[in-house]
Amino acid sequence: MKIGWAFTGAGHLLSESVEVLEELAKTNDITVFLSNAGEEVLKMYGLFERVSSITGGRYKELTKESDQKYSFPISGRFSLGKYDMLIVSPTTSNTVAKIVHGISDTLVTNTVSQAGKGGVKTIIIPVDIKKGDVKTVLPAKLEINTCEDCDECQAYKACPNKAIIPKQEIDLLKCTGCGTCENACPFNAIKSGKIITIHMRPIDIENTQKLVTMDNITVLEEPKDILTYLEDIIS
Repeated sequence: MKIGWAFTGAGHLLSESVEVLEELAKTNDITVFLSNAGEEVLKMYGLFERVSSITGGRYKELTKESDQKYSFPISGRFSLGKYDMLIVSPTTSNTVAKIVHGISDTLVTNTVSQAGKGGVKTIIIPVDIKKGDVKTVLPAKLEINTCEDCDECQAYKACPNKAIIPKQEIDLLKCTGCGTCENACPFNAIKSGKIITIHMRPIDIENTQKLVTMDNITVLEEPKDILTYLEDIIS
C-alpha cells in the first residue's frame, strides 16, 4: 500500500508511533509528513533519524512543513487518490481541534482535509482521548537540584549541539536526544525518559469525540491498534 504518515508535536505515544511506522515500512511505501512541531519533537526525543531512515524515493519522501510553504502542494496527492491511507499519530489536541473545526492551515491538517476530499481513509491517534490522567515520558531534562554547578560543565562540553545551559536547563530546540550529555555528567543531573502525569482537559476530550463522528476518519487509542486494524481490513 501507499501510506502517508503524519507526525504532530506530541511527545506522548511518539516512540510507540515510530515503532509501528518502522513495522509498516517493511512492506509498504510510506511518505512521512512532519509538522514544524512534529519535526522538533522527534529530534528532542532522539527519534528523527529513525524516521528519516525509512524514507527515500517516490512516495517514500520525508516531507517537512518548512519545505512546503503555505500551499502544501504535496497534500494534493490525497485529493487525487494517490494514497491508500493516511495515518496521523500521535495527534495533538491542537491538530484535533483544527480538524473538527475545518481549519487546514498546517501541513498535517491540510493533508487530512485533502484526504477527506479524495476519499482516502484516515486513521488518527489522538493523545487526548479519555477523561482523567495519563502518564507520559519527557525528553532529556536537567535536574537543578542534582546539578553541582561545576566550574566546567562536562555535559556542556560533550554536547555536540551546545544545547546545555549550565545550571539552568536544556535548550530542547537544539537537543537531538543523542544522550551524550546524560552520559557525560558525573552527577547524573541530566535524565531522559522521566515519567510524569498529565490531566486531560474536557475541551480536548470533547473535540476527540467530535472527531469520531467525522466521515472517513477512524479514531484508535494506541499506535499498536493500527496493525490490528489493517490486518482486519485486509483479511
